[in-house]
Amino acid sequence: MPQSVDPASLAQPAWSAWLIDTLRRPVARQDRERAAVHLMDWLACAHLGRAGDAGHALARWAVKQPTGSAWACGHTGLQPADAARMNGSLSSAHELDDVHREAVVHPGDTVIPAALAMAQREGSSADELLDALVIGYEAGIRMSLLAGRAHYRHWYSTATTGVFASAMACAHLLHLSPRQQQHALALAGMQASGVWQCRMEPGVAKQMATGHSAQAGLVAADLAAAGAAGPASILEGEHGWLQATGSLADGLVDPVSAQRHLQAEPAAPWLLQSVSFKPWPACRHVHPAIGCALKAHALGLAPQQVLRLSLATYAVALTFADQPAPTTPYGARFSLQHAVAWALCYGDFWLEASAPAGWADPACAALRARVQLSCASEHEQRYPQRFSASLTVHMQDGSTHVCEEDSAWGDPEQPMSIADLQAKAHRMLVDVGVRDHDARALIAHCLALPGSGDLAPWWARLQALPQAQDVFIG
Repeated sequence: MPQSVDPASLAQPAWSAWLIDTLRRPVARQDRERAAVHLMDWLACAHLGRAGDAGHALARWAVKQPTGSAWACGHTGLQPADAARMNGSLSSAHELDDVHREAVVHPGDTVIPAALAMAQREGSSADELLDALVIGYEAGIRMSLLAGRAHYRHWYSTATTGVFASAMACAHLLHLSPRQQQHALALAGMQASGVWQCRMEPGVAKQMATGHSAQAGLVAADLAAAGAAGPASILEGEHGWLQATGSLADGLVDPVSAQRHLQAEPAAPWLLQSVSFKPWPACRHVHPAIGCALKAHALGLAPQQVLRLSLATYAVALTFADQPAPTTPYGARFSLQHAVAWALCYGDFWLEASAPAGWADPACAALRARVQLSCASEHEQRYPQRFSASLTVHMQDGSTHVCEEDSAWGDPEQPMSIADLQAKAHRMLVDVGVRDHDARALIAHCLALPGSGDLAPWWARLQALPQAQDVFIG
């Protein structure tokens, strides 16, 4: 078992030492198995991401880059840093990426692309790759918890904290010393970026930010391995990352209280185990509302007989997803009104819901106009420990029906089973043109990675996977 790092002996600032020390816990078989499930989910999300505006823009960008041997989804091969950027920009394109609820961060979007590119270049084993994912997820989640809700108001934390996560995943694969890891964190922090203006206007900037974070973390680890140094107080310095972004975890006013609040015990479960999966292609804040609407649909309520729909949820959900009349795929995925109306009408919420024909659907549009939103104290008090909502359906005959979601499907309290996640991955892969037997083989290979040793067959399977270049999903 690795020995604990003494922060004083390294002369490191408190938070850098705390994070590096936390990442030195042993990784168990069950953690690698969980990492393999996240890898399966991410791969399907990335392939699906090729079908859409972001994927098509990235395909045009990639042909202008130097070719290389690193696997890039939908491309013959790129240099490792470019592969990390391309792959890191794909998995969130349809809002199906994994998410840590309390940290409100999507760790797989940045960690997995960087770790894949580094592991392939370094000839890492399957377990080394999976360990790097566990460590990278931990770093990203803990950095997001440290930054807290103040950071999330303006900053796209998946990108800003994801650069630290991808750097630590790559540092593990490069076997960096604690001192080198500190420099990797510092060099990563100098590249942390991504503001929420990306959700206020059309475009693919949100996806490009995660791609940058994956690439920047890989480069930071590489530079640290080469002897490059960075500012030691990158996190807590007077002009460091936390100060510059106006971030500090709620109620934490000094480094000592922050460490006490966030410190992991040597036997504590890795935070990867508490990451949630998304069953539907929508903003996570929309998922509780979809769950409520699906329960209402299961009651057999006729949409045309609905007088109005009253949805109560928490404030952040309203901030992110109050869009009564979406006119873009992105808007449809971030609309509580549209999600409720579509799910109640059709008993599902999948890619067709956010396509142009989906947001223009007459039956859905008519019902969407009758959705009323409110912030309820019971849901606000649960957030962010629970993402919850309640839907009251008022019928024209005077009857009312209440449907509630205490936690979104895919969260630890209401987990998706392995069979659920396999079905989700299969659906995504087939939707983007992968043949049924190829999709099933890739899923099985992912789940068999723990303890499998050499990754060469894995890379060969990925590279040989048939690609459907002309698929477009809005």
